[in-house]
Amino acid sequence: MNEKQRAYSVHLLTGTGAVISMLAMLAAVEMKWSLMFLWLVVAFAVDGIDGPLARKYQVKTHAPQIDGVLLDLIIDYLTYVFIPAFALFKSGLLPGWTGWIAIFVITYGSGLYFADTRMKTKDNSFAGFPGCWNMFAIVIFALKPDFWVTLAIVVILAAAMFTPLKFIHPVRTERWRKVSLPIAFVWTFFAAWAAWTNFASGPIAHAGLLLTSLYLVFAGIAQQIVPPKRA
Repeated sequence: MNEKQRAYSVHLLTGTGAVISMLAMLAAVEMKWSLMFLWLVVAFAVDGIDGPLARKYQVKTHAPQIDGVLLDLIIDYLTYVFIPAFALFKSGLLPGWTGWIAIFVITYGSGLYFADTRMKTKDNSFAGFPGCWNMFAIVIFALKPDFWVTLAIVVILAAAMFTPLKFIHPVRTERWRKVSLPIAFVWTFFAAWAAWTNFASGPIAHAGLLLTSLYLVFAGIAQQIVPPKRA
């Protein structure tokens, strides 16, 4: 393939996320939660791959007719926000009025956040919680904490979207990437394991999912506290 064909193939890969999100939504409507999360894990993997490929093959130069950033944001809103919010509401993990609060806070706040031009920091991290509700939801489905705990975390994370707190991008944030990237792979493994077993994967998978999630949430904040070593 020539440079233009390779660049457009990356857009085609990114676009598969729209189909994957539809498959996840169809599973969610039928309350097949494990299948829904398996599709979301696939979408998460595609999202992790297409960015580096887009930079490698210079899609902005060789395939500028399609805005890859906009396409990615549209798909991310579906797979990171909309479908997980529906699952939290429909599953009964947030009963009654708590479910209504969660879907309003998640969808409205994330919509504003995704449109914020200041969402990326100079080191390619995120300014504020990046609306990764798919990752949050799979942990909640696996651990099933009390609904008050779930609601409290939803409100805290939603508020964190509009703070100067930093959250890493495991692929693009260079600092600690040798640790962050493997942990992101391990998180994906545990998430897929939990979903594949219908969240009956046992304490090892659940502990691994929780610990890797905590690292991915707090690594950026830790970087703000611990200054980088001078060269």
